[in-house]
Amino acid sequence: MTHLSKGAYVRPLLLGLVYGVWAAFIERQTGPVTVANVLFGILCGLVFAGIMFGLARIGPRLMREAHAAAYGAFGGIAVGYLHSLTDESILKSVVIGLAVAVGVGATAFYRYYTHEN
Repeated sequence: MTHLSKGAYVRPLLLGLVYGVWAAFIERQTGPVTVANVLFGILCGLVFAGIMFGLARIGPRLMREAHAAAYGAFGGIAVGYLHSLTDESILKSVVIGLAVAVGVGATAFYRYYTHEN
């Protein structure tokens, strides 16, 4: 069993917290804060943090192309889902998600390619 640094837990939890609050804020749509809204934010944050933690654990074992593609897909899906909560058209959410996926994937590939062991 490998030992994980504190950052391996803190980064996904903090980003999951931000994602959950952001999703709950969008879902609330300037109405009152309800229990369902809070639970929705917690669920979104936990799913986000869990996937991010899994990618951080499994990603280094992948080839750099697959590693970058996984982070690109994750980023695109996450942002596309948040945008879909705003009641915009699904096409606009898909386009924004694809744009983010390409940007995150290209940035991750560049980082993995230049920092290869």
